[in-house]
Amino acid sequence: MRTTNKHSLRPSTNEVSQDPLGRNLVLIMAITCGVVVANLYYNQPLLAVIAQNLQAPTHTTGWIPMLTQIGYAVGIFLLVPLGDLMERRKLILTMLVLTSLALGMAAVSFNLAWLLVASLAIGITSITAQLIVPFAAQLAKPQQRGKIVGTVMSGLLIGILVARTVSGFVGASLGWRAMYLLACGLMIVLAVALSRMLPKSQPSLQVSYPRLIQSLFKLVQQQSVLREASLAGAMSFGAFSAFWSTLVFFLAQPPYHYGSEVTGLFGLVGVVGATAAPVVGKIADKRNPRITVGLGLSITTLSFLIFWVFGYHILGLIAGVILLDLGAQSTHISNQARIFSLPLEFHSRLNALYITFSFMGGALGSFLGAYAWSRWQWHGVCAIALIMLGVAFTTFIKQRQRPVYVLPHLPRR
Repeated sequence: MRTTNKHSLRPSTNEVSQDPLGRNLVLIMAITCGVVVANLYYNQPLLAVIAQNLQAPTHTTGWIPMLTQIGYAVGIFLLVPLGDLMERRKLILTMLVLTSLALGMAAVSFNLAWLLVASLAIGITSITAQLIVPFAAQLAKPQQRGKIVGTVMSGLLIGILVARTVSGFVGASLGWRAMYLLACGLMIVLAVALSRMLPKSQPSLQVSYPRLIQSLFKLVQQQSVLREASLAGAMSFGAFSAFWSTLVFFLAQPPYHYGSEVTGLFGLVGVVGATAAPVVGKIADKRNPRITVGLGLSITTLSFLIFWVFGYHILGLIAGVILLDLGAQSTHISNQARIFSLPLEFHSRLNALYITFSFMGGALGSFLGAYAWSRWQWHGVCAIALIMLGVAFTTFIKQRQRPVYVLPHLPRR
């Protein structure tokens, strides 16, 4: 949209014209994405230790990952759009400081209620990665944009995979509070580093915040592809979260008797499945990504059938984890391919909505998984996950293609 009206939706004329991205800045941006997103997953291997330390019932500690994921969804929906309206460097530094405060609050929690509030705050504030990725894309030269974004996103993926392993070992060696204190310190270090390295930017949009948020609701209402992808993504991530939120309890019982450090190692096992997922992405590029969404959901369903039948054997558990990560990543990649087939001008908002719904599904899965464990143990967790995946498959019941309605540009102030 080209216009000289100062109140219009337009690119900023003050954006950096030369490429300010050096290798060191790209590296610190990738590290920041990984370290910050890891805050969402540290709690999963620590739940059994937390329950014992705070003398809380098992099913109530399931609220910790649930509220963390709800907070992240809220933060994505309400705060990430500010990246288009505010100076991004200042916003990124502010969120890092707020995240450090939330992590510090968790570390000094004296009861479960305090920790639950802190977990919600950790989720809301740990959105820095979703601010850095579009900032990196804005700063990069057009011919290097894909490479730069891919590098930054790789840091995010590594953070997700390594978080559980680090948390498990720190929790077993130093206690669960030490993990939150360590994460708190890392946020401060990253804030100092980025304050010296990140360039300033100008907002890319000039539109009121209420109207920007209003456009998100219109997208949900008008884009059937977004609704289908969001439902499949939410239920897939819900099943994924149900597993990871209860694995620590499962491994603590016979026949395993493992501690949090071993639970964390299973995060590394999932790397095998996650690294194979880009192959599915290439298939989605060549074929209808709706088909590969179905493939991803089928693989995830197979993983829970293996958990159900062979979960009490270590090889069966390892095979299931590999398939679970492969299926979840494949579904995620294919869903994003679907929503990014919609008009380019909507991509940031579409991605924010999709991630919001995904983490709401993850929060539901964490809660239902903990509840199922408290009532029916391992087979109950598997059953809940399979039910959620069954809901996801409803997006494929109707094969007809729905029309896509394109929203107009954002309204002016």
